[in-house]
This record gives sequence, C-alpha cells and structure tokens, in this order.
Amino acid sequence: MAIEIVHVYSKMRREFGRPATFTDTPVDWLWETYLNPDMKEEYLEKKTCNLGVQAIPEMSEHEINTKKFELKGVITLHLEGGWPKDVDCSEAEQTIRFKKKVEKDADFIASVRNLGESLEHLLKQNTSIDIYEDYFAGTVVDHSSEAPSAKTLTIFRDPNNPKRTATSISWYPDGAKRLAVSYSVLQFQRQPEGMSMTSYVWDLNNPNFPEMEILPASPLCVIEYNPKDPHILVGGCYNGLLAFWDARRGSSPVESSPIEKSHRDPMYDVAWLQSKTGTECASVSTDGQIFWWDLRKLVEPTETLLLDTRGDGSVLGGVTLSYNVAAGPSKFLVGTEQGSVLLANRKAKTPADRIGGVYSGHHGPIYALQRHPFFTKYFMTIGDWTARIWMEDLKSPIMTTKYHSSYLTDGEWSPTRPGVFFTTKMDGTLDIWDYFYKQNDPAFSLQVADIPLHCLSVYSTPQGGEANGRLVATGAVDGSTTLFEISDGLVVPAAGEKQSISQMFERETKREKNLDTRAKELRQKEKREGASGKSRTDFHEEEEEERLKDIERQFFEMVAQDGDSNAAAGETIQAEQTGVPEPASAE
Repeated sequence: MAIEIVHVYSKMRREFGRPATFTDTPVDWLWETYLNPDMKEEYLEKKTCNLGVQAIPEMSEHEINTKKFELKGVITLHLEGGWPKDVDCSEAEQTIRFKKKVEKDADFIASVRNLGESLEHLLKQNTSIDIYEDYFAGTVVDHSSEAPSAKTLTIFRDPNNPKRTATSISWYPDGAKRLAVSYSVLQFQRQPEGMSMTSYVWDLNNPNFPEMEILPASPLCVIEYNPKDPHILVGGCYNGLLAFWDARRGSSPVESSPIEKSHRDPMYDVAWLQSKTGTECASVSTDGQIFWWDLRKLVEPTETLLLDTRGDGSVLGGVTLSYNVAAGPSKFLVGTEQGSVLLANRKAKTPADRIGGVYSGHHGPIYALQRHPFFTKYFMTIGDWTARIWMEDLKSPIMTTKYHSSYLTDGEWSPTRPGVFFTTKMDGTLDIWDYFYKQNDPAFSLQVADIPLHCLSVYSTPQGGEANGRLVATGAVDGSTTLFEISDGLVVPAAGEKQSISQMFERETKREKNLDTRAKELRQKEKREGASGKSRTDFHEEEEEERLKDIERQFFEMVAQDGDSNAAAGETIQAEQTGVPEPASAE
C-alpha cells in the first residue's frame, strides 16, 4: 500500500529567492499504522555489528623501477669518398688530374664565388663584433659573505665483494673527466680469501660502471696518472712491485718490476719526477728505502736511498712521499711511520748529506705530506690527531691545528687559495680549513659517511679551469668514493689573501725562531751551571719563565708595530695580543 503525502506551499512571485524562514507549529497527525503479526515471519533480526575506525588518513606505498640508462662508446671511422667511379683515390696522379678538371669548370668557379661572398660577410661580422668578449674582465667577486658549502655530485662504489678500502685517488690530468681509484685491504694478514685485486678508472658521467679495469699482480696501494701523458698510470702494489699501464693497451700492465729488485714491504706512495722523457718516478715503502725508477727500464731501480738517519743501520719506514720541482728538482720529503719527516737530497755530494733534515713532532705515522703550492718552503703534515705546518729551516712546526677526537687520515692544500686546506678523519668527516678567516676551527665540516675516510684528492691542474680546486674526492674503507663540489667562497681567492698568508707564515716563523734561540740559551746555561756544581732552584725556574714571557711580549709588540695589513691578519694579531695563542704553538 503506497502512501503519498503532499503539502503545497504557495507564496507571491516576489518572495522567490529569499531566504527561507521556519517557525514552530503544533503537531499535525498525518498517518497511523498498526502492528501486523502475520508479517513478522518475513523479516530477520539484524545482529549487532562492531566496526572500528581510525581517525588518520589512509596511506599507500608504491614502488617503481626507473629505466636503466647505459652509456657506451661508439667510434666513427671516416673514409675518403665521393670520387667518380673512374677515379682511383689511392692514385695521386688521377686525383690531381680530376681536381684540375673541376677547377676549370664554370659552375665550380661560380659556386666558389658565391661561397666567398657569404664567407666575407661573416668575417666582417666577426671583425666588428667580438662574440667572445669578456665584459667583466678584471673584476673581483667577493665571496667572503657566502656561507661555505659543498654538494655531493656522485658516488663510485667498489663493485666487488668483499668490499675493499679505497687506498688512493688520482685525477685524470687532461680535464676533470675521470679518476683512477686503487683498492686494497691494508691490514696485515687481513685480506680475505678470494678478494679481488682489480682497481678501476671511473668516468664522472657514468658512476654505475667503471670505464676501465686495472689488473695488477697484487692489490694496489697507490696509483698515479702521468702528468705529461694522460694515458699512462703507475701503481705501487702490496707486495712491493711497481707497474705501469697504458690505457690504449688494455687492462694488463705494460711492464712490472722484478720481485727481487722491488720493495720488500707494501709500496705506499709514488711520485712522478720532472724529466725530459716524462718516464721517471720515485717510490717509498715501509722497508726503509726510496727507489728511483725509469719506466723504459724497470729491470732495476736507477738509484736507491736507505732512510737511515743515525748511520747505525736502523732505518725508518716510509709512508708518504712529496716532490715539488719548484722546491728543488732533487729534494724529496718523506713521511715515516715513526712520526718524523725526512728531507732527502738525491744529488747530495756525500752519502751522509742525502738526508739533510729530520722534523719530529707527530705521535704516530704521517699519513699525508705536501708542500704548499704557493710557498714551497712550507709544507703540511697529517698524523695522529693534528695537522701541522712546517718551515723547511726549522725543526718544529710553526702552526698546529687543535687536537681532534679522532685520527686524521689524509690532507691536501687547495690549489687556488693559499689559506685553505682539506683533512679527513676516522669518524667519516671532511674538514675544510680557511686560515685567512679562522685558525682555531674548520671553516666547514661535512659528515661524508659513518665509516672512516681513508684518502682524499683535490682536482688540480697547472692549466687552471673552472674545476680547478672545486672538485674534491674522498675514499672510504668500504670502497666508496664520494665526489663533491665546494662553493665559490672556498675556491676563489680573496683580494690580498696570498700576501696575508705569506705574512702570517713569516710572523710565525720569526716567533718559532725566537723561541728556539731562547731554548738554546737556557740549555747552555744549564750546562754551565751543571759544570760549576750549581743546582737549579725554584727561584731559577721562575726567573726563566719570566724571561720567556718577556721575549714573547717583545715579539707581540714588534708584530703590532707592523700594522694591520688586512682583516685576517688583524684578527690574528688581536688574538695574540690578548694572550690567546693561535694554532701555531711552541710545543
């Protein structure tokens, strides 16, 4: 039975569109129904249903695989062609005869005339408008207000298992196109069974697959590109061999040194030498020897030097090697595992003079050693918990960074800014120091990984370029090599920075010399007092301390009279005058 209830509302036409208004009215009885027991059997009682509802938005997880992008090299071979069938291009007489015939053709002369007119028009345009004109030449951009930063460009991972340490990184010398990375496990007798001995050359644009494999006879501890020939690489092996590769000849070494004429310990560092042939290099190992090699004759080293400083046969194990032709074509700096630096001279007149100086100060092995690229008399060492800057004429460091909580593993100077250098640590941190603005703490620290970093390399080339000093690569113990690009403030030198850093080094050198002179005077005085039977009392100790303080005060007054040459030097002088020493210490 259908019930239709209709109620008609009527109102004036002008009332349409107005808001509706409602009022309370009494109850109106419209319809009434009664229970029908006969229809009860046609229905079922619905049970209670419990439904839980969460008052949070519903989320869904999706996964997608991007299309794999592979790069491959393609070679195009251009052959001479376009000649008529009756002309043999390999016969010079037929080609000359055909050229003369074509040159006499009227159509050819007309075509050349038309092309000449258009070419002349373009040449006139180039003469009147220089499209390569640098409108802002000579202007210096100030990046000092910018906060230092670095961005990760790519990561190259060791494709083998088990993972090995990235022991050394070398940049391709002809542009920042690729880099070579050596891999090895350097812990003694810790190399797992079945470990790969392959090292790789990586293309910066293709981090997924190595561009070239390097197959040595033993895992490589160090690898270096030849700065004169970018196709040649030299590597030092864990078993002491020296080998070199030519990228044009494949992955196998061109030649290796014989085992009986090589190092008896792992070859930890190698350096290319300045020579006419570009085939000479030097190597160092913990067996206490420096070998000089010529790649044209690897039967035996051309020269050897035993790192014996006392002359009693007790040698020091070499870990790092630094060579800079600007400091002297025959001078070498060797960092040892005993914490000292040796100054070796290849062309010394007597064997005793071949080791000209010993610089001691570190509490452990020296993992990195490099001369300053702008001031070759100064060099930097990385060892234990500090980085130290030395002057060649002094036996103690002129500047020292603060002691870090973790070991330092590698370091390198910036090739573009005299006051900037880089260090890596065991806690996976990359520190960038800027001595032009701050000497107590790093200007920028970057947590690269949670595992120790082992090596560091900054792209540097004598030709300069936009990437010079801007690209930094770090190698970790799991075989990953991370490539960074640092900000302009850490690459572009500030106005007067080179002069300011030079004055800072000279000032610290003078200070260290004064302290050394005073220390010698005190030692001589002690000897005289000991010879005369006088005993040192507390009064004498206090008197010597007062004299040292007086010398330092006179030195600071002399520095203050020089005047503030720039903002950085002024901040350093102010710190010294207030009695707070800069990182250069007189330890």
